Amino acid sequence: MSNELNDIRVALEHQIALFGDLVVVQGEPEATNQPGAMKQPEAKEPEDEGSARQDTATDVPARADAEASTGASALPKTEAPSPEPTEKVANDPSPTEVTPPAAASNAPAPATDVYSRIEGLIPEDSPLRSVSTLDEVRAWVAATQLIELDHTRINPVFGVGNPEADLMVIGEAPGAEEDKQGEPFVGRAGQLLTDILKAIGFERSDVYIANILKSRPPNNRDPKPDEIRAHIPILHKQIALIQPKLILCVGRTSGTSLLGVDSSLKAMRGSFHDYHGIPVLVTYHPAALLRNPNWKRPTWEDVQILRKRYDELTA
Repeated sequence: MSNELNDIRVALEHQIALFGDLVVVQGEPEATNQPGAMKQPEAKEPEDEGSARQDTATDVPARADAEASTGASALPKTEAPSPEPTEKVANDPSPTEVTPPAAASNAPAPATDVYSRIEGLIPEDSPLRSVSTLDEVRAWVAATQLIELDHTRINPVFGVGNPEADLMVIGEAPGAEEDKQGEPFVGRAGQLLTDILKAIGFERSDVYIANILKSRPPNNRDPKPDEIRAHIPILHKQIALIQPKLILCVGRTSGTSLLGVDSSLKAMRGSFHDYHGIPVLVTYHPAALLRNPNWKRPTWEDVQILRKRYDELTA
């Protein structure tokens, strides 16, 4: 009998160590009538730090309100007061009142958010903010002089092609023929661009073609930084309205101006860049291919991966 009582006592001492105080009378256990004297609910571990913060933010103020309205603590009287509110929340056995934080999503942003962000690059005081069609933008460009080149041009070179195109081609600035006709990529370079597009299954009318600048720089010089800053909001508006799934930049200036980087064409080409959620590929300008035919092979490699990505995005 003494061995049985000793075994019971050892078992009870083990329970006391794990779960709290018990009163032992002549070898028989008797629980006190105090609430909380038996096994305390095990605190649930938060899934992450965000969950713990959410508990602190939502549960503790509710308890404070309860205490203020009743004049007494809303916690069980037998629970020792904790100096840290976060500890009270961590041991709260009622997690149903807690709203867990939303999990971070790796899903791509909705298309409307992509183009809204691009339109948000337009200065708030620009009239481009209030127009809603490409025709309205075209008319505004024709009637507005933003830089000196806008005074010396023959025609503004706005853009041409499918206004709902999934692929947009962006060049640098108009040349002499473009300035005369008011259309981007005409003449020999334009014909070569058309041939390149056909080689990967596009008609010229399938895509939309535009330039960084809408006015011709003299002697076909590179656009200046202030000229780019003045005209690129027009391009931002065009992209926001057309909503292409993919962009091809031809020429270094086109790539650096759109992406906002200072890099060589060699470093930019051959892989896609992210432009506010739109994949951008940079390759050689058709005019450069006319001067150096050796660049046609890497250009062909670039447009092949462009076509592959296009098919993936439009499948």
